[in-house]
Amino acid sequence: MPMTYDLANKLANATLRNQSYTSPGNVYAALYSTAPTVSTSGTELTGNGYARVEATFSNPANASITTNANVIIGPCTGNNWPTVVSFGIVDASTAGNIMYIKNISGRNIVIGDSFVIDSGNLTITIS
Repeated sequence: MPMTYDLANKLANATLRNQSYTSPGNVYAALYSTAPTVSTSGTELTGNGYARVEATFSNPANASITTNANVIIGPCTGNNWPTVVSFGIVDASTAGNIMYIKNISGRNIVIGDSFVIDSGNLTITIS
């Protein structure tokens, strides 16, 4: 998953320029109907049962870190969600900043369905 420029700049400043960086207490998975890029925010889903959910990770090894629990967003209620084309890891339950992004093949989530990433199936590699 690519790191956004926002996070890369914060980490570079913290490690190379002795500028303070406070890591988020929790991180959250978010879904997008218009994909964000490393420099843009995209269009996040809203309403109809959608809300960001906390994502938890194992200890990193060899510059990679993997989810250690299922990430379940949903279920969809009211109306079908727009086609999901990307998901991200963000630093707040609402608003905040996108840290990592992953584009996916369009996924339709209909009433009663959830978007699920099984434990161990989301890996972030820092390079």
